[in-house]
Amino acid sequence: MRSTRSRFRLLAAVAVAAMTFAIVPALGAATAGASVQPVLGPRVVWQACAAGSAAAQAGGFTCARILVPLDYQDPGGPQIKLALVRHAATGPARRGVIFINPGGPGGAGTFQIPAWIGFMPAVLLRDYDIVSWDPRGIGQSTAVQCFPNAAAETAFLGNDADFPVASSQQAGFIGRWAAFGKICAARNGDLLKHVSTADTARDLDLLRRALGQPKLNYIGLSYGTYLGATYANLFPRHVGRMVLDGSIAPTAWTNGGQPNASRSLSMRIGSTTWVAKTLTAFLSICGQRSTQQCAFSAGSPAATTAKWDAVLNQLRQEPITLGGTVITYTDIVADVGDALDVVQPHASPVTNGSIQGWSRAAAALQEIWDARNNKAGTSPAPAPSASASVESYAGPEQGLAVECGDAPSPPASAFPGLQRLVFRSGGGVISLPDLWGDEACSTWPVAQLDTYRGPWNAPTSPILVIGNTTDPATPLQDSVVMSHELANARLLVVDGYGHTEFLNPSTCAATYETAYFLTGALPPAGTICQPNEAPFAQAAS
Repeated sequence: MRSTRSRFRLLAAVAVAAMTFAIVPALGAATAGASVQPVLGPRVVWQACAAGSAAAQAGGFTCARILVPLDYQDPGGPQIKLALVRHAATGPARRGVIFINPGGPGGAGTFQIPAWIGFMPAVLLRDYDIVSWDPRGIGQSTAVQCFPNAAAETAFLGNDADFPVASSQQAGFIGRWAAFGKICAARNGDLLKHVSTADTARDLDLLRRALGQPKLNYIGLSYGTYLGATYANLFPRHVGRMVLDGSIAPTAWTNGGQPNASRSLSMRIGSTTWVAKTLTAFLSICGQRSTQQCAFSAGSPAATTAKWDAVLNQLRQEPITLGGTVITYTDIVADVGDALDVVQPHASPVTNGSIQGWSRAAAALQEIWDARNNKAGTSPAPAPSASASVESYAGPEQGLAVECGDAPSPPASAFPGLQRLVFRSGGGVISLPDLWGDEACSTWPVAQLDTYRGPWNAPTSPILVIGNTTDPATPLQDSVVMSHELANARLLVVDGYGHTEFLNPSTCAATYETAYFLTGALPPAGTICQPNEAPFAQAAS
C-alpha cells in the first residue's frame, strides 16, 4: 500500500514486464440482471510457459489461458481472458489444488508466484498443485491500460506520480489524477465496470470448478485476504481450507458498506500510522546495530534518526544523481516505505539471493548519504519523453481500477485536511504515498456494477487468519478484525516485522499452516509464533 506507483504491492523489487494480452475497448454494454447467473467452468489446458517468462525461468510451472464472462449477469455476452500458472505437486500423493493470490490489487500471480514459490512450505509443494492467476484487469489477463506505453504514462504524470511535496502542489496533483481517470475511462470501455473484487471472486469459483475441485483451498496475501473474505461470503459452502495472511479488515475496505467516506482507505486500514511506526522501529534498531549489520547506522537510534532527517532535507532542496540514477525526495520516501514491507533476506529467481527489505533500504540510504555533498553529481531529473509505440505495461491503473470501484473515497477537497489529520495521528512524511495514493479514487469516473460490501459472517468451514505484530501495510488490528468479522476463523499471531508472514517466514507459523491444510487442525487460540530472523540479524552482503 505504498503509493500510486505501487498500490498494495508486497515487494518493491518486483517489476512486471510484458504484462497484458490486449486492451478491450468498448466491450459492449453490460446487461443489468437481478442476480448473477451460474457459468460452467471452462476447460483448462496446461502448456509450457512462454520462453523468458517468470514461470519459465523459475522452472516447474505450466501455464494456461481461459475465457470468462465480462459480466456474470450476462454470461452469454462478451468474454475476457485470464492467464493462469501452475506448479504441479512434486510428490505421488496429490491432494488437490491450493489457489494463491499475491496481493495488490494489481498483483500478477503469473509473475509473483513463480518468484515466490520458494516461500511455500515444502510439504504443501509436495502434496498440492499450486495455482495462481492474473485477476481480471491485471497482468497477462485482459488488462486495464490507460496509455499506449509506460513512457507515455510517465510523461503524463510527471512530478505528480507519487505525492505532492508542498501544499502549493496539491491542487495540481488532484487535477492531474482526475485527468488520468478520464483518460482511463475513455480507453478501457466497459472493462472498468467489471473488475470488482466480487467479479474476481466469481472468476475464482469458476476456476475451482474448471479444475475439478469440490472445495476451494486458498492462500490470500494482503489484498488477497479481502478477495478471500469476499469469496467466503459469496460462496460459503465451497470454502475448503483458507489462509488469510496480512489481512485487510473487510469493513475498512468497504467503509462499513457506507458510500461516503470521511477517511481514505489507507487511513481506515491503518497503514498511514503503522508505516510511520515501522520507520521509527527501523531507525531505532538500525542505530543499535553495527554498520556491518545496518549500513545506515550512525551509532545510536537518535543519531540514525537525525541522519535520516538530513537525507530528507537534502533531497527536498535538490535531487541526487547516484550511479546515473536521479533520486528525488518523493522517490526516497516511497521506496523506503516499500522496503519496510519485507524484513527477511531470501533467495528467489527475482532477487538471486540478495538482501531484501530493511537491509537493502539501509544500504541504499547509506549510498545516498555518501553522495549527498557531491554537488558535481547532482542534476535535475530529465523530463520523461513519451514514445508513440504501443506496448503492454503494468501501470497504477490496474490496481486503481479495482480499489476505486470497491472502496469508497472522501472527496478530493478533503485530502489536504486528511494530510494534517494523518500527521496529528502519528503519521509522518513516510505516510504520504499511502494517503495521496488513495486520492486518485476521489475522482475516478467509473463505478463497478457488481460489488460486494457485506455482510461478512456467512457460515463456512474454519478459516486461518495470520497477522504480524508490526506489519506496516496491513496492521495486526486488521487481522484481529478479520478474525472477528468472519463467522468461523482462528487468528495466529507472528511477533515480527514486515508485511505478511509468507514473505517474513516463521517456521512455527508454517508448521501450523501445513497441519491446517493437511488435516484441518487449527493452532490453539491465542498462539503467538516467532519469526525466523530479527531485523539486521546478519551482516549485509
